Amino acid sequence: MREVVLDTETTGLDPGTGHRIVEIGCLELVNHVATGQSFQRYVNPERDIPPDAFAVHGLTEEFLRRHPVFAEVAADFLDFIADSSLVIHNAEFDLGFLNAELERLGFAGLAASRAVDTATLARRKYPGAPANLDALCRRFAIDSSGRALHGALRDAELLAQVYLELVGGRQADLRLSGDGEAAGPGTEAARPLRAARSHAASPAELAAHEKFLARLKDPIWNG
Repeated sequence: MREVVLDTETTGLDPGTGHRIVEIGCLELVNHVATGQSFQRYVNPERDIPPDAFAVHGLTEEFLRRHPVFAEVAADFLDFIADSSLVIHNAEFDLGFLNAELERLGFAGLAASRAVDTATLARRKYPGAPANLDALCRRFAIDSSGRALHGALRDAELLAQVYLELVGGRQADLRLSGDGEAAGPGTEAARPLRAARSHAASPAELAAHEKFLARLKDPIWNG
């Protein structure tokens, strides 16, 4: 099973008002294991970088002008993701930007049904708890100390670890516990304790047994 963990950085919050992608980062998982294959591109948004966006990712207009526009990376991006499921945190946001860019070039948009939204998974699993990436990294003791600024590939790497925890960790069907935590299927701690059952014969069974013995001729125990 191939999945692609995906993240983007942008100039703002709404592609409908002219905001654009400035970075794409993708990481390949096969059977929930990172293969080491990744895709990362900085993208020239062909516009300015608002201060609020710069504060998030630290990418300047001058830096991004030295990189290709989305039209030059679109084919490589589509080749990398192929027809795989896409693991995205707040999928509506990233798909909105990607589809705006793709449709501008005449490509078909990415279907929402392809996306596994980890924000939705987290809210279902931990209702009422913060579901942003930093909070989930803290919950699962994932080291995000290098995330002073957002980066698409770095965030995809963190998200891959969060995703594996949300779907059951690296041992999705078996958790071994040595500190009193609930254990998974197949472990002793998972078995309910039951009171010992009496196996003594009932009076009716004892009477039937005596009647049966009385019918025996010269049993060996009488020899």
